[in-house]
Amino acid sequence: MTKKILDVTCGSRTIWFDKHNPAALYCDKRQVTYQGYWKSGDGKSVRNCVVDPDVVCDFTALPFPDNAFPLVVFDPPHLTGAKETAWLVKKYGKLDDSWPQMLHDGFLECMRILKPDGALIFKWSEYDIPAAKVWEAIGQKPLFGHHSGKNSRTFWACFMKLEEDE
Repeated sequence: MTKKILDVTCGSRTIWFDKHNPAALYCDKRQVTYQGYWKSGDGKSVRNCVVDPDVVCDFTALPFPDNAFPLVVFDPPHLTGAKETAWLVKKYGKLDDSWPQMLHDGFLECMRILKPDGALIFKWSEYDIPAAKVWEAIGQKPLFGHHSGKNSRTFWACFMKLEEDE
């Protein structure tokens, strides 16, 4: 079976209902397992974060040909101010000061590997950076989107690689 979906920043696949969907190819620049502890009602509980992509690669330089996937999922790191040891940084990664260029380059790579008329689903948490600044950095606004989450700080957006009329 040829994979039809590419998740370029899968992390621990937290957004997936089926974390091993046979139609999806999962990518991340990390392949790691973290274990942490947190206080629960009666003591400490163990929590794990497993990042185990099918392909280890950076979303700014994807090892796939042009026009390869009809659906691409892009959920890049969104934190800038957290410490490297923070659980959320281990789980999702962290952006540095070059984040506008990194997201711009990653977005262009996603569009490059997207088939004509394919869709790009972009997830962004506005915890540190508003989505409007992200759209400015990548140079394009989504076709549509939706805020979700406890404080409506997560933005789901859809882009499409529209086939040029001849």
